[in-house]
Amino acid sequence: MNGLFIGGEWLPGSAGEFDVENPADRTIIDQVADGGPADATAAVDAAAAALPAWSAMPPRQRSEILRRTYELMVRDAEQLAALICAENGKSLVDARGEVTYAAEFFRWFAEEGVRAGGDYGVSPAGGTRTVVTHKPVGVAALVTPWNFPAAMATRKLAPALAAGCTVVLKPASETPLTALAVTRLLVEAGVPDGVVNVVPTTDASAVVSTWMADARVRKISFTGSTAIGRVLLKQAADRVVNSSMELGGNAPLIVTEDADLDAAVAGTMIAKFRGGGQACTAANRLYVHAAVAEEFTAKLGAEVEKLIVGPAADGSQIGPLISAKAVDGVAALVDSAIAAGARISHRAAVPDSKGYYFPPTVLVDVPADAEIVMNEIFGPVAPVITWTDEADMLRLVNASEFGLAAYVFAGELQRAMRIGEAIDAGMIGINRGLVSDPSAPFGGMKQSGLGREGARAGLEEFTETQYLSIDWR
Repeated sequence: MNGLFIGGEWLPGSAGEFDVENPADRTIIDQVADGGPADATAAVDAAAAALPAWSAMPPRQRSEILRRTYELMVRDAEQLAALICAENGKSLVDARGEVTYAAEFFRWFAEEGVRAGGDYGVSPAGGTRTVVTHKPVGVAALVTPWNFPAAMATRKLAPALAAGCTVVLKPASETPLTALAVTRLLVEAGVPDGVVNVVPTTDASAVVSTWMADARVRKISFTGSTAIGRVLLKQAADRVVNSSMELGGNAPLIVTEDADLDAAVAGTMIAKFRGGGQACTAANRLYVHAAVAEEFTAKLGAEVEKLIVGPAADGSQIGPLISAKAVDGVAALVDSAIAAGARISHRAAVPDSKGYYFPPTVLVDVPADAEIVMNEIFGPVAPVITWTDEADMLRLVNASEFGLAAYVFAGELQRAMRIGEAIDAGMIGINRGLVSDPSAPFGGMKQSGLGREGARAGLEEFTETQYLSIDWR
């Protein structure tokens, strides 16, 4: 059994243990200690005790631990990828890509953490000088989802540790093993006892609510659904807790009449089908100009039909969804779209298996107000909506309450950028199907969240600004 990690020790959970399932065949991979409120408090005890020494440690020393963790992740990349495949179900290609991406956060923030910024100024009225510094916010609670079990953990752990914060981490109950494996690498890299504490649990509400009510927790960083994010923000308001929220998405993907269709199809295959579409940045609704819609759909459909769906061990390109509930949810959206007039134009085959598979699907004749367009699909379904008037199309694109990511494929770069700037979203892919990068500020607008992860902004999320006003007479 994999234990909780609190104060440098692997411990049993007060609620017993729970099984971790492989969604590809529903077999049980391992058992993990099940934490409860008492364990959550113990984790904060350890983090609070470790905070003074860790925050006072020279940035270079913290940086070296992060850099070493990066090197260890690269060393163990194949084992970590296999673990992601087992508990998440994604293809080996996708899992390897995630490990590379996840490790880069440790390298990026190892480098960024030694360049703490500040400022110096003269008061306009004279007589004083102002020195601006940044301090670690304190004990940070990190809550991560199941769809990127390595990257969502490292994207929070690395900047928090670089800033001098200690952390309590709750990984998703569907995929806790990867977070625990990364924790072991942090320990091997030399992170002191109590700096990183991990509490897997099947009762996320009880554990996270315990953290939110603890006066020693001064930061919440959450990635997950907008509905849960709203609950956490209400709890954060009670104590005015510093909050970062990376929430739901409903990314539009736009194809203009002058776009390179081969490049647009290649980009769409990444933006839509990477990880089986189970990503907050996944292209959720495809707006294709009517003049090229038939050709684009034919090319996209041909690629979709070639997709190999199955367990990672079989060399698949698309794995299962995370659960039976996820399959049922995607199926309901497709059925609703068909009832509204859409039709299936292309579909890949799925294996005869006990796993949670849904066939990669292209839908055409999709009404612009269909339920599948308005809701995050979180599955391998590409609904195609045609357009002719750019202004009308942008009005539909921006009608969503979400604004995380968007993608624009256009032949003229100036036009692509103009369309991109007109979209209410935090990240825009221009003629490419990926927007995530450790050196770029990841985050959204509207109901898609608050704050940014990655880049210099990701480090600043875990700091408080302080200034010293100095008498200069």
